[in-house]
Amino acid sequence: MNQLEEYYNKFNEDKRLNSRHGIMEFTVTMKYVHKYIDRLMAESGIEDKGQVKILDIGAGTGRYSIPLCEEGYDMTAVELVKHNLGMLKAKGSAVKAYQGNALKLKRFEDNSFDVSLLFGPMYHLLTEEEQVQALLEAKRVTRPGGYILVAYVMNEYAFLTYGIKEGHVLENIKEGKIDEGFHVRPGEDDLYHFVRTEDIEKINQAAGMTRVQIISPDGPANHMRREVNALTEDQFQEFIKYQLSVCERPDLLGASAHTVDILQK
Repeated sequence: MNQLEEYYNKFNEDKRLNSRHGIMEFTVTMKYVHKYIDRLMAESGIEDKGQVKILDIGAGTGRYSIPLCEEGYDMTAVELVKHNLGMLKAKGSAVKAYQGNALKLKRFEDNSFDVSLLFGPMYHLLTEEEQVQALLEAKRVTRPGGYILVAYVMNEYAFLTYGIKEGHVLENIKEGKIDEGFHVRPGEDDLYHFVRTEDIEKINQAAGMTRVQIISPDGPANHMRREVNALTEDQFQEFIKYQLSVCERPDLLGASAHTVDILQK
């Protein structure tokens, strides 16, 4: 069992995704998943959802693949961690779910899917080379004209949350995990790779990918968990409306916890 598997065997991914900041992330992300599925169907002249083949790479416990499958899309999921894969399969959906690695999707032929979702792996691949490789694999299995949606976890979220709010900034600098530009750098024992928008640009260029759009699905919600949890339900719904209205703003992208980069092959 590797370190990542040990982490997810203990970490309650469903609880995170069903938290308020997780609900916001899901709600905004799904708006854009649907936007680009609809665009692909219009561009390709597809009328039947069942003809749209979607691959969820790093599917976790099925937060995205199960609802999309229930909507009628042809869903395939790949997940590295056996514990998460078991939870996905136990939910009894029609998702075709396999254990696999985002760095080598050897099960799938070139140009097999209309849309690929890469929502977890970029968090945990600790080098730019691995991130480029994962994007190249997603590109390989996605057909020409298809869309790839890629999620990243952002540098400023890591610095402000773990460095400042939780008080680890000085020890992290001493350990070499924060450089002179306050870019968080993963150590050998870390599980997350935090990026800035220019890092995402480099990955896209290395993989030869073209961006269509980039959005922030959760904005400041992850930074403000205590405050968000204290909102009434009506207040929280307004906060979601706010994030839906500002999620495309370039001045807010890097300050969010996550971004979703939308690419077309």
